[in-house]
Amino acid sequence: MQRFFPFSRAVLALLALLAARVAFAAATEIPKGFTHVRTEGDISEYRLDTNGLTVLLLPDHSAPAVTMMVTYRVGSRNESYGTTGSTHLLEHLMFKGTKEHNKEAGTGYDQLLERTGAITNATTSQDRTNYYQTVGSQDLPLAVELEADRMRNLRLREEDRRPEMTVVRNEYEIGENNPSEALEKEMWAVAYLAHPYHHSTIGWHSDFEKVPIEKLRSFYDTFYWPDNATVTIIGDFQTPAALELIKKYYGSIPKSPHPIPQVYTEEPPQTGPRRVVVQRPGELGVVMIAQKIPPGRDRDYAALRVLGMILADGRNSRYYQALTDKNLTTNVDAEPEFNRDPSLFFITAELAPGATHEDVEKRLLAELKHVQNDGVKPEEVAAAIAKYTADTAYSRDGSMAMAFALNECIASGDWALYYRLAEDVKKVTAEDVKRVANKYFSEDERTTGWYVPREDKAAAASEENPSQSTADVNAADDHPSAHDHDGNKAKAASEGSAKSHNALAASKSKAVPTSAAPVALIAPRINRSKVDGIDLLICPTGVKDVVTIKGTFFAFDPKNPILGELAAEMLERGTEKHDAEAIATELDKIGAKIDFASESGTIKFEARCLKKDSAQVINLLAEELREPNFPKDEFEKLRKQEIAESQQMKDDPGSQAMIALRRAIFQSGHPQYRLTAEERIAALEKAELDDVKAFHKKYFGPAYCAMVVVGDMQPGSIEKQVKSAFDGWKGGQPLPELPGLKDISKAEDLKVAIPGKESVMVFFGEPTDLHYADADYLPLSVATNVLGYGFTSRLLSTVRDTEGLTYGMTAQLSGPGKLDQTWIVYGSFAPSLLKQGLASTHRELAKWYHDGITAAELDYRKDSLVGGHRVKLSTSGDLAEVILETVERGLDLSWIDEYPKKVQALSLDQVNGVIQKHLNPNKLVTAEAGTFKSE
Repeated sequence: MQRFFPFSRAVLALLALLAARVAFAAATEIPKGFTHVRTEGDISEYRLDTNGLTVLLLPDHSAPAVTMMVTYRVGSRNESYGTTGSTHLLEHLMFKGTKEHNKEAGTGYDQLLERTGAITNATTSQDRTNYYQTVGSQDLPLAVELEADRMRNLRLREEDRRPEMTVVRNEYEIGENNPSEALEKEMWAVAYLAHPYHHSTIGWHSDFEKVPIEKLRSFYDTFYWPDNATVTIIGDFQTPAALELIKKYYGSIPKSPHPIPQVYTEEPPQTGPRRVVVQRPGELGVVMIAQKIPPGRDRDYAALRVLGMILADGRNSRYYQALTDKNLTTNVDAEPEFNRDPSLFFITAELAPGATHEDVEKRLLAELKHVQNDGVKPEEVAAAIAKYTADTAYSRDGSMAMAFALNECIASGDWALYYRLAEDVKKVTAEDVKRVANKYFSEDERTTGWYVPREDKAAAASEENPSQSTADVNAADDHPSAHDHDGNKAKAASEGSAKSHNALAASKSKAVPTSAAPVALIAPRINRSKVDGIDLLICPTGVKDVVTIKGTFFAFDPKNPILGELAAEMLERGTEKHDAEAIATELDKIGAKIDFASESGTIKFEARCLKKDSAQVINLLAEELREPNFPKDEFEKLRKQEIAESQQMKDDPGSQAMIALRRAIFQSGHPQYRLTAEERIAALEKAELDDVKAFHKKYFGPAYCAMVVVGDMQPGSIEKQVKSAFDGWKGGQPLPELPGLKDISKAEDLKVAIPGKESVMVFFGEPTDLHYADADYLPLSVATNVLGYGFTSRLLSTVRDTEGLTYGMTAQLSGPGKLDQTWIVYGSFAPSLLKQGLASTHRELAKWYHDGITAAELDYRKDSLVGGHRVKLSTSGDLAEVILETVERGLDLSWIDEYPKKVQALSLDQVNGVIQKHLNPNKLVTAEAGTFKSE
């Protein structure tokens, strides 16, 4: 028997001394000029001594990618009347260039980073503004250089402010189209009287339209300094090298010459309930309740998060059972805002057809009262904690997801909340939930809002084509040529666009060619086998604890396409072994997710779980796919919910424009054809449960099923779990022979009138004779990418950046799996700018159609696509999607690794040759949906 002796004081002293020396040695390994502040979990905080810049580093070598994020401690809470929206407008202007890095020279922020394939953008909230990019590991030096340069060297020119202001205005207008967003803006304004949370992040219309460039410059000079910023780097890097980069580019920037202004305004106590009503044209109403709560750093925040999940997260939540399950709402959300200052807990209920605001509000408050009086069950708390714990693990799948979660903690005042909040949630008890419900949900501190839809005869009468709707779209006159319009602004935009495209060649001087970066091959890591007829593909990754499952199979009845949607939605509503509540309970206990959807002729399924729960989740997935029992009461609930969603589609410009376009291109019976909202409602009302059962029996099976499993697991173990769960599953059908595309003989212009909308959604499109595996697909995809993908594309660099006519435009080839590819461009315009926006878009389309792209554009886009492909493979979810898409398209898995070579091998003649070969501007379909102003 071994004997143990207690340590002597001398030994303890020696151990303490050794620990101190180890800590000192670790500290001396960091470059000179930095102070190590603290380490929490895997994250270390450093301070750059010359200027007070905070640096957070989290090395993670699971994928060859890295995210850099700069968080400035300035948001709309730092604004006052006359300057509301300045933080957000300044965020847009931060991409307009410095003396050294600008679009005109071909060295702009977007030009250099998009060439590497970076995922890059920025966001503004009430408490912070953040700028981020995820790049290949080799491109971190470029990201650090660019962010450091624009911290203090922004040009901030009036000629940039003017078009960007209208871009922001269009963003504002898009938000106003959404009933919940429009109501929430009013809720903040009523709930807060003194504190600057009163005004929305995007600001008041007149402020961001009229704010002078001098005030924006003053705002920039007040807040954009190193000692008001945190640089976060997460991913594949070495700490000493990253710190040296930061010192190289940030070290010479001085700290702010003045104290950073602090917000000292406190909201006075609310002494009675407040109400707000928004009345606009629309289909369905919204009820919103907001309660005053403490800031995110408060220890009660964890219990409030658990309360929100108990109220509204999942099928077993209180509000689902009390309202959605009774067809009074289509959805209810309940969640506390995570802010630096005292904030709001929002409850948002979207009303189903026939429900009244009074009844829904009464029921929402009744459930709150139940919690206050009777408390919650321990098992409800346990399920909420399990879901939150799993969600925390999911949010650490990929460097960008981690950076965003950390960013919100920085904004709230303490980045260590990234770890502390997860621990606090685990400690929440049922008593805690009841206590915070009583403490913060008093009537005196409540603000209630209603969004009340109304018919707007006046608005409808003012539209250009009030008689046209999606149910009856008629072709208008052919489009005028894009060369027919004139105007100095448009001409300057076109000329400037040409200059910037040629300048793209210069962008390669600083970007590291991604093709030169070492790459780990994907295909050899995939274990592929047939398991009970399922095409099973398993790919282990470096993500910790998380397993992602994605799969698909054909299931489409051309005569009744609604059946696939109903069958998919019914899977989670009960099986031969478990009813819907039991399924939800089993998933809630482990924080797992299983989802089903019907999409363009296929059934999609997806699951996410922790590593330890993979067998349990795979068993439940198989049970839902194989053994649904189709309870009639659940079918009737689903029917009403689907009808409500169809009603909402009538009020959504994006949905209506997309439906009109697809109806113009595809024949009825094609998986990409779309029913109108009215047709959907009629089909749902006629649908029989026996038809759904027959559909499931005929189409569900392993014969044409592909399943991809990616994450932290052993392939052999997963294969055994799948074999055990799906043993004996039979059936499945190939995709039936499909009708051809419509014969479009001339250009069409379709208008869908929707009263009361502040932004018009526009889709341009035409069919191609291509499928993904065709040789011409890749060159046409590259050409389309040049036209309309990313901020360096032609459409965004001209119609948005130079002319300021839209918040965003995208061009793409669209068509899942082996289906026909549709060439699509879509964007949004204010009704007053619609005519000009259409003309500018047609101008750019005509140039692209007739002249093709330049050698510089092709060279640039090759690098961008190759880099973007590799960056996308850095999360398990995206990797699973890429593998599944490869199988669906009928391609060999080697395509995933060969894609970069195939892109780089394309010639300019190949790319330009396919544009006119497969597209015809005289057959372009334009679909517009929204409110059209009179001439």
